[in-house]
Amino acid sequence: MLSIDLIPCLSDNYIFLIHDEATGATGVVDPAEAGPVLKALEARGWRLTHILNTHHHLDHTGGNLALKEASGATIVGPKAEAARIPGIDRAVGEGDRVAFGAETAEVFDVPAHTAGHIAYWFAGSGAAFTGDTLFAMGCGRLFEGSAADMFAAMRKLERLPGETRVYCAHEYTESNGRFALSVEPDNGDLVRRMGEVRDLRARGLPTIPSTIALERATNPFMRAASAAELGARRAAKDSFR
Repeated sequence: MLSIDLIPCLSDNYIFLIHDEATGATGVVDPAEAGPVLKALEARGWRLTHILNTHHHLDHTGGNLALKEASGATIVGPKAEAARIPGIDRAVGEGDRVAFGAETAEVFDVPAHTAGHIAYWFAGSGAAFTGDTLFAMGCGRLFEGSAADMFAAMRKLERLPGETRVYCAHEYTESNGRFALSVEPDNGDLVRRMGEVRDLRARGLPTIPSTIALERATNPFMRAASAAELGARRAAKDSFR
């Protein structure tokens, strides 16, 4: 299985450092900035071979060019946003596969937050990198897509095996959970999960990864019965304090 390390950066972003011990393949998912990645690579003695972007926003691509210059890594990103991905070498979309060491990632189109957003699923390691589409107990704002787009993305991701670990790109879990409780205050799974989340954050620990099973049970956007309901919940979350 791939080793996956979280690199905190900016105010609440996570960059994910992935490594295949057997082949030495080393990648980063959504590098907001280069410095923390270069420091992590140096500490481990690894050479970067891949950069995987889920969408074009600067807090997911800001480190692309500096990392490519330092390592020669191949940059993979969404086909529908290729013109907006700095340094892109390979553009991918729904059904494409990305070889990484001894493993392969399947690509899903999951637009809504941005028009061409993608996710990467490493079935062999049971890991999905969902960028800003699926968060722990949340979903991304609908900047370039619709509630119907996000509803379809939720349906696609919820079909992954329940044990799949969900690596989303921001530490929004506690805030998301507070909103989720306002939607489903009597959801026992949600109440229990929020207790765990608050304990982790009180100790300064990350709440990522989640799992698909946890999201099915506690995520108000994945649990929405229709695109209209998801849209109403997203609008309410946008102004939730």
